[in-house]
Amino acid sequence: MTSQDHVLRYGVIGVGMMGCEHIRNLQAIKGCAVVAFADTHETSRKNAKDLVAEAKSYVDYREMLADEQLDVVVIATPNQTHSAIFEDVIKFDLHVLIEKPLGINIAECQKMIASEAQHQRPGRVVWVGLEYRFMAPTSRLIEEVESGACGAVKMIAIREHRFPFLEKVDNWNRFSKNTGGTLVEKCCHFFDVMSLIANSQPVSVYASGGQDVNHLDEIYDGLRSDILDNAYVVVNFANGVRGTLDLSMFAEGSQNEQEICVVGDKAKIEAMMPDSVVRIGTRKGGRDGVVEIQVTQPDGVVPGFHGGASFLEHCAMQDAIRKGQKAGVSLKDGLISVAVGQAAHISIAEKRIVDLSEILS
Repeated sequence: MTSQDHVLRYGVIGVGMMGCEHIRNLQAIKGCAVVAFADTHETSRKNAKDLVAEAKSYVDYREMLADEQLDVVVIATPNQTHSAIFEDVIKFDLHVLIEKPLGINIAECQKMIASEAQHQRPGRVVWVGLEYRFMAPTSRLIEEVESGACGAVKMIAIREHRFPFLEKVDNWNRFSKNTGGTLVEKCCHFFDVMSLIANSQPVSVYASGGQDVNHLDEIYDGLRSDILDNAYVVVNFANGVRGTLDLSMFAEGSQNEQEICVVGDKAKIEAMMPDSVVRIGTRKGGRDGVVEIQVTQPDGVVPGFHGGASFLEHCAMQDAIRKGQKAGVSLKDGLISVAVGQAAHISIAEKRIVDLSEILS
């Protein structure tokens, strides 16, 4: 447990788009300070220095770990580097926030879980950055489900209709070998939310998807980009709940980027982002009885890229650190979200249902 008045000293590994997002959030939270960061990319280091001039800049994160007196490390590097960096960081007596996806495949995630167990520290918090749980409409929807507002959950439908992947340093996110594939890289968020709402473990996955519109003519070092830009994914859970994901990354004309719908035996609950609306309609009340609720984040929340979700994620993690509690989003949660995405990619490639027991051992 860390005292309430102790200023948590942060080091950030990887200061690209998400690393700088973490810095901005941490700067707005009392009781913490970003004292160092590391990145091999010169422009990224300059951008981070512009944000937090007082922090020491490193090229090699290992040097930062050795030199700095840190309390917390944020790992926000490209997906394919997470596992190796985590293996180095976990040997230190530090709390860790590792960005999603935990790893690019199940094997990497399982290795990280084993390493954390091997290097256990009393009171250590290791948190996976699956922050979509903290988006205001999603959080309110989850509260309503947990209160019993929709009765017994039977169906979960998540839609993300959005813009294509953004450009990243050295175009690392244009290849599935680096990202884990779109359904791991991007959709681990939704499989995490789906599992949380279902309150059960996923047992099988069926998917259909492809790369039909985006990045088709992009060639890097002689290799063509191979990331999927659309898919349908069906997930069956152990308790009988069914979930679906509808993804399109060439749907810039959507009013809402994300929509979540939960149907129970008593009611239906929907959440819309960025409209920040939750709708609740009971079977008894019918269409005329649907209630629409405008939801907002608490005052003082930094909106950022995900409507304040990353800010609230840090607040929740710091609360766990100071109270000696377990991580609210665990390494196991990270593993399951990756496993569903990996199963979906296998399903698309082999045109079959994939049981999670096949790939989780």
